Amino acid sequence: MAGFGGKQAWLAVAGGDQEAVLAALGLRDLGPVPWRSGLDLAHLTDDRVAVTPPLPGARDTRWVLAVGRRLMGSDPDVVALSAELGTEVQFFATHRVTELHRWRRAVKGDLLRAFGYVGQTGEVTSWFGVPDPAERDAGLPGELDPEASVLVAERDVFRVAGAWSIDPTTLSGRAPGPLRVGAAD
Repeated sequence: MAGFGGKQAWLAVAGGDQEAVLAALGLRDLGPVPWRSGLDLAHLTDDRVAVTPPLPGARDTRWVLAVGRRLMGSDPDVVALSAELGTEVQFFATHRVTELHRWRRAVKGDLLRAFGYVGQTGEVTSWFGVPDPAERDAGLPGELDPEASVLVAERDVFRVAGAWSIDPTTLSGRAPGPLRVGAAD
């Protein structure tokens, strides 16, 4: 098992399974692959997504992570995915070159929280809901003030991911099984 990090986008699905996540994303299941190979495919191609087996994470919940550059460009609809899968779905993206940082959280078809930021311009690109303690610990104010500056870094995305589900940079050691890779048709 290997962790992944920057210049990447991923989904966290509570209690999900690999096949259901691939199907919800509309991807063709290409089968199991070793972790390193799957992460390389997900990072280096625009049409592949690697999906982890269920992993222990925040709130004593098992999480399936779906990772890939494809998710950065497709901007997945967490509301629709959470409704289809009947569970909590989170989306995270970070790209340190442009300082693009985003996260979204939906449960059973209801958007709970959304935040987006582009550091190159200092612009908050999305804001929905009230930041929770993990987000405030990452430096977000309790509410959006157009006059105040917001500064979010890549490490803050991982901090929020760790509080909500799993910080993917911490994945290491023995895996509970191989990744599955899905491809767009």
